[in-house]
Amino acid sequence: QVQLVESGGGLVQAGGSLRLSCTASGRTLTIYAMGWFRQAPGKEREFVAGISRSGANTYYTDSVKGRFTISRDNAKNTVYLQMNSLKPEDTAVYYCAADPGTRLNVVLITTAEYNYWGQGTQVTVSS
Repeated sequence: QVQLVESGGGLVQAGGSLRLSCTASGRTLTIYAMGWFRQAPGKEREFVAGISRSGANTYYTDSVKGRFTISRDNAKNTVYLQMNSLKPEDTAVYYCAADPGTRLNVVLITTAEYNYWGQGTQVTVSS
């Protein structure tokens, strides 16, 4: 079992940056593939970015490619999402997710593949 806690959300103007953090407790992060998802009001939760257990592979949804970067620091049991050039359409609650038992270099990209979720952190981008 692992517990995930997100932080770093807030209100930012369009074009600004935020860095989200997801810290895990209960189990070491090294055995988990990690991902970031987001959910805007009235919409389904959608994949944003994922990183493999090894950290060697990452994957992004098209709308954030070139603007967002996912990374992990296993020594700190933390995964990050650096978000640059933010747009109003990035406004959502952002969730961190983890799943164990996957192959070392596989990136998981669907909600169904993840077993553990954080409580979410709000990101609001004003125009």
